Amino acid sequence: MRMRFWLGCLAFLFCLGSGTQVLAHCEIPCGIYDDAMRVSMLKEHVVTIEKSMNTIMDLEKDKDKNMNQLVRWIMNKEDHANQFQEIVSQYFLTQRIGLDSKDSTQKVEVLHKMLVYAMRCKQSTDTEHIQTLRKLIKEFEELYFGHSHD
Repeated sequence: MRMRFWLGCLAFLFCLGSGTQVLAHCEIPCGIYDDAMRVSMLKEHVVTIEKSMNTIMDLEKDKDKNMNQLVRWIMNKEDHANQFQEIVSQYFLTQRIGLDSKDSTQKVEVLHKMLVYAMRCKQSTDTEHIQTLRKLIKEFEELYFGHSHD
């Protein structure tokens, strides 16, 4: 009986410790926004996705593939594409683009394209998707800030 109790406690603690950490900005209207930082984060995720793609392609060429490393880089690419999509959807689309703001339709269209190309990055190692994402980020910056932050 005592052993069952402790095993239950151990399982509970494991579940608490293995939860997914959520890093997105909250949806409470706190007024603390750093839009330029979020765009920088998008750019950083694109660089990481690109490095992951290139590393995956290099690892696939090796006749003695290290499957562990290959899987790790694939997971890294997926993770950064997901984080990219989270910023686009949860931060910009949900919180920063007003329904009736100036150029909202254009901004939403560009953000939607960014989501689609991030998804395509998850589906392949085609680095053309990286170039498209970079162009879309620049296009969004110009719409959102009135200029690019390069």
